[in-house]
Amino acid sequence: MATHFRSADWKTVPTRHVEATGTRFAYRRIGPDTGVPVVLLNHWGANLDNFDPWIVEGLAADRPVYALDYRGIGTSGGIAPLSIAEMADDMIAAIRALGLTSIDLIGFSLGGFVAQQILFDAPDLVRRAILAGTGPAGGIGIDRVGAVSWPLIVKGLLTFRDPKTYLFFTSSASSRRAARAFLVRLKERTRDRDKAVSPGAFLRQLKAIKAWGQQAQQPLDTIRTPVLVANGDHDIMVPSDNSTDMAHRIPGAELVLYPDAGHGGIFQYHDAFLTKAKAFLAA
Repeated sequence: MATHFRSADWKTVPTRHVEATGTRFAYRRIGPDTGVPVVLLNHWGANLDNFDPWIVEGLAADRPVYALDYRGIGTSGGIAPLSIAEMADDMIAAIRALGLTSIDLIGFSLGGFVAQQILFDAPDLVRRAILAGTGPAGGIGIDRVGAVSWPLIVKGLLTFRDPKTYLFFTSSASSRRAARAFLVRLKERTRDRDKAVSPGAFLRQLKAIKAWGQQAQQPLDTIRTPVLVANGDHDIMVPSDNSTDMAHRIPGAELVLYPDAGHGGIFQYHDAFLTKAKAFLAA
């Protein structure tokens, strides 16, 4: 039985902008005025319309949820940064410009890299963090995200399917069903959709991802924020071993690996993830 909430409607919430570091950052906010705000940071090449509506709305059932566009993405101004550190600086500034002083942070994929950097740069800002489909600086295979992704992006074009079918999900029947359902959810919003991500911004983000994969490891053992790590057990984009590694290195971190699931494991198992995430954030 799906535990889907419709108290907050991601399909109709307006896109707003906040000024920070001389740039207008696009964001959407849903949910009540009370509760610890949750801030969502998304993947490579993603705009506001790439957040899973069911996860966003489920989180917003009892707390405010903010989803942000990085610099140079969607209707955010400026040029996409070439480093995760710069993206983290931007997001810290935007979060503070929104008047938020204590948040829960959920970062998916690239957003998980940015979230980790925020934990180092502004630890007092984050109460609890969820790192999904992501990996640490210098992590296994992260500098090969492009090499792994390009053939599957081309395959998507040749088969008239969204490349996320191949990048985020496994080839099993159940995972492919979940892929189709996820892609339908992403199209629920039909008005005021975000501006498409430009090829230039897409490539600049990929350079930042590659640099993250090549940089020195960070001292994850110094993180004091409670962390939940989640992924599929067959992530080919950011290999699942990275999730296990992060959970071992971050003191007290919890780890969830969803079976027969890829990079988009939290979308394939959106109900289970939502239940786990809400319990973790409520603790």
